[in-house]
Amino acid sequence: MTSLPDSVQFPIGPGGVTSAPGFRAATLLAGIKPSRKRDDLTLIVSDSPATAAGIFTSNRVVAAPVRLCRRHLVGNLAQAILINAGNANACTGAQGMADAENSALWVGQKLGLDPTRVLICSTGTIGIPMPMEKIEAHLPRLVAGLTSPADEAAAQAIMTTDTVPKHGHVRFTIDGKTVTIGGMAKGAGMIEPHMATLLCFITSDAQIEPEALQLALKAAADLTFNRITIDGDQSTNDTVLILANGHAKNNPLNPRHPEWSIFCNALTALMKDLALRIVRDGEGATRFVTVTVQGAPTPADADKAARAVCRSLLVKTSWFGGDPNWGRIMDAIGYSGAELDEHAVEICFDNLVAVRNGRFAEGASLEELAKVYAQPAFSVTIDLHRGPATTTLYTCDCSEAYVRINAEYMT
Repeated sequence: MTSLPDSVQFPIGPGGVTSAPGFRAATLLAGIKPSRKRDDLTLIVSDSPATAAGIFTSNRVVAAPVRLCRRHLVGNLAQAILINAGNANACTGAQGMADAENSALWVGQKLGLDPTRVLICSTGTIGIPMPMEKIEAHLPRLVAGLTSPADEAAAQAIMTTDTVPKHGHVRFTIDGKTVTIGGMAKGAGMIEPHMATLLCFITSDAQIEPEALQLALKAAADLTFNRITIDGDQSTNDTVLILANGHAKNNPLNPRHPEWSIFCNALTALMKDLALRIVRDGEGATRFVTVTVQGAPTPADADKAARAVCRSLLVKTSWFGGDPNWGRIMDAIGYSGAELDEHAVEICFDNLVAVRNGRFAEGASLEELAKVYAQPAFSVTIDLHRGPATTTLYTCDCSEAYVRINAEYMT
């Protein structure tokens, strides 16, 4: 499957990382980026050791917190996550790694935990040394402020250029026990996950085996965060973490458990909701666009064609302008590397055929097609008529606001 599954059976509630029993959080303003005026330091804590899993950026330039998380997750256990906004702690050399390690050490000391049970995540400007004195000074108050619920505050504190917080929870039954998964995410620009620019934190009271948790997280990410793109840029800090503390006391989950699929589908539903919120909140976005490529020879061909369309600035700016310039879509799939015959291509905007047999469709109306592009959300369906493969990606337009936001990001 290469599109996001239907989540109707798992309605998303308004909670977040403290919805599952046994999880608390706290936030405060530490002044990590002087120009920031809202909370920028967040701590999530499980009251007991939790099974942990994570997936990270495939960028070869990797932030220090990502390196630390990969190392600490070798043991598949964690109990705390410290997140800062305003500074990525990326491209900061040996000092950046030492800063991440010291952050884990200090949190561990304050909570009475082995520092390897502490995960560190950062988001913000690349290349700026972390103001460690601010983190050290504010940690006692942060720990003292741990509480539940704290979902909205935590989701707001991890935001950078996001305009709205992104959080929610799902609740379901396994082995007759009520199980909860809660989560939050941030991301609005630098979004082209392979897994995954974004940060996402998920908590659950499910009891689950470590290998199974990693398997479920990776499968859900492939169907959600890896199906979105805003601007084609990957981050140095992409991270999705999940902690499961077992408080629900269900029988340990693994692929052999008769209700394994319930957990996996619920996790995917929550991650789908967070992923689509990220696209809708894309920097400067005015249009939410679903791009489907079908009839491709292979899944790889379908993916290449869809990503080329979603990444194309010429296509994205035509969406913003409400200009149904189907030639730009033809151009993008042509250079995508996908196997195709231009004379077989068909393109539809919502249910209106724009292109048939690689040419402007007989009877098509630019005026009617422009009405589709004028909507806040629409779909582009491309049929290559070359095979059975299909994929769907979710993206947005590119406006002048995107340029302004990113022209001033560092200052």
